[in-house]
Amino acid sequence: MYLKELRYYFSTPIAYIVIGLYLLAVSLFLWVIPGEWNIPDSGYAQVDGLFSLSPWLFMLLCPALSMRLFAEERQTGTWSILRSTPIPLWKIVTGKYLAAWTVVVLAQLPCIVHYFIVYRLAEPVGNIDSGAFFGSFTGLLFLSAAFTAAGSWASSLTKSQITAFIIGLVCCFLLFYGFDLAASMLGTSSAAGYVELFGMNSHYKSMSEGVIDLRDVVYFLSVSLVFVLLTIESMKKK
Repeated sequence: MYLKELRYYFSTPIAYIVIGLYLLAVSLFLWVIPGEWNIPDSGYAQVDGLFSLSPWLFMLLCPALSMRLFAEERQTGTWSILRSTPIPLWKIVTGKYLAAWTVVVLAQLPCIVHYFIVYRLAEPVGNIDSGAFFGSFTGLLFLSAAFTAAGSWASSLTKSQITAFIIGLVCCFLLFYGFDLAASMLGTSSAAGYVELFGMNSHYKSMSEGVIDLRDVVYFLSVSLVFVLLTIESMKKK
């Protein structure tokens, strides 16, 4: 199922278009468009803009890639055929999810080029915090895993791919900023503690410091697993 889904992505323009748009947007914001993410404007040998910008782009990228996983199967009527095969439901759901996440990971890998460009441009050459970069990059991988799982769950709720995309987009936004927004409205110390414990943005920022904390890894894996299990339960009812 994993290989079947992966072949589908790259036998159609979907993966190429989404990956191309993501890489184009990253390159434009980092090197061309003036602003807080622009590397030349910052005057520092760092790629922090990539890790501030990518969560926003992932809120579009991950739901866009995962919206068809189950919505399209149900819309075209092929889901009943797929369920008649001896493949267990959990393998179908997991295979589809991992295929979508693989495409997201492949979209991220070319972004390492920006690190090497800044590495060469730095004075002296190589004067860049490599630990912070690769720690943040690892955080992006975990973040995309959670967002893709949320998008897969959204796809299991409806037959409409557009509706699945919108649900996935809202879900990703609430996952990343929901606790921060709630804490800012409550303005209490206990709320800040909940943000640190459950807020995805908080765990992502922690990994962006270049230190891979086991608590952050467990958090992202747990969120991804919960949404995969929710997808399985949702598709059981279809």
